[in-house]
Amino acid sequence: MMKISEHGLAIIKQFEGLMLTAYRDVAGIWTIGYGSTRYHDGKAVKPGDRLTHPNQAEALLLNTLGWYVTAVNNSVKVPLTQNQFDALVSFAYNEGTGALQKSTLMRKLNAHDYIGAADQFLVWNKITDPQTGKKVICDTLTKRRKQERTLFLKQQPS
Repeated sequence: MMKISEHGLAIIKQFEGLMLTAYRDVAGIWTIGYGSTRYHDGKAVKPGDRLTHPNQAEALLLNTLGWYVTAVNNSVKVPLTQNQFDALVSFAYNEGTGALQKSTLMRKLNAHDYIGAADQFLVWNKITDPQTGKKVICDTLTKRRKQERTLFLKQQPS
């Protein structure tokens, strides 16, 4: 069973940013810490919530990541490099495990089409606009998906 690397963890933190006060993300979802939408007990983040220290955000992230690490390990049926695993966990953390498991990305990956799978990261750059309810391209997600794709394709140091 693979685990996320320190580098992978750092990438997720970089993408998510640290906010100790609850805020609505670009899709309008209440979020806190490093992109957490729920607490250890499963309760949803709500307006007015606060974390008192970055260590709380770190603990929440590490607790939450376990679900995504397990989902990637259970979904992938082909060999992965650490970079590929880290990119997939970052994707799953941002999109949810259901999205990953049912995705064309995962279908292509499990068919040994690593390049086709990598290209699928770029498809996941839309959010549902909270005002209109329509899918729109999100610049932040476009940048994130490009970086995840690059990480996925990056060779490991020898």
